[in-house]
Amino acid sequence: YIYDMVKEYKRRRDFIVSRLNDLGLKTQTPSGAFYAFSNINNFSKNSSEFSRRLLTKAKVAVIPGTEFGPYGEGFVRCSFATKLEKIKEAMERVEKILGN
Repeated sequence: YIYDMVKEYKRRRDFIVSRLNDLGLKTQTPSGAFYAFSNINNFSKNSSEFSRRLLTKAKVAVIPGTEFGPYGEGFVRCSFATKLEKIKEAMERVEKILGN
């Protein structure tokens, strides 16, 4: 069971990191978390405003980087601890908002 879950989380991680990067949200591959930390500077300098925009316009929740300290500005945290189908849908919604 554990092997299968590790494999599934890797699949989700690889998908979301790839899609975020394709959308212009620079994201490094995390090695030990269920979250991706994406640079939003191509779209906004304010992570709270960017997060609010995604929530209201795309119905996708991300956490502003400033919730993790002052050096988190310019980033958002995206969880991949959900079904891959939901991650795919969220990335499609984000793509529509960002205009890619």
